Amino acid sequence: MRLWHESLIPILPRQQLLGQHRECCALRGNGWGKKHATVQYVFRYSPERLFLYHEKVMHEMKKRGYQNDSLWENPFYRGKQCPPHDPKGFYERTSFAKEGESIYPEHDQAYLEKCLENLREKGILLSWTDPI
Repeated sequence: MRLWHESLIPILPRQQLLGQHRECCALRGNGWGKKHATVQYVFRYSPERLFLYHEKVMHEMKKRGYQNDSLWENPFYRGKQCPPHDPKGFYERTSFAKEGESIYPEHDQAYLEKCLENLREKGILLSWTDPI
């Protein structure tokens, strides 16, 4: 599993965008809290951040005409096999994302470069202007 740098979401190819949706669903569901080397950082934060990231993915999907199960638009939803998140532990007590900041602090310039390299290794070359 991998969460792409969020600045890449609008330009991810179809396969990576839809794969990102599936990965977000898995992490929000039974995958929440399970050890995984690539996305372990996600569990240092409240589930709110993962929802906000997933919301960006779903927004991009809609812009491109793809549909997702609208149940995922509920921040507490975790899939058919999981109880919903408890709202008490869901929201962070402090504001974490100022305008222009990433949802995850780990999504910095170095992480962006790793993501771009990963895409290049898959034969995917993106043309874009670096937003960072």
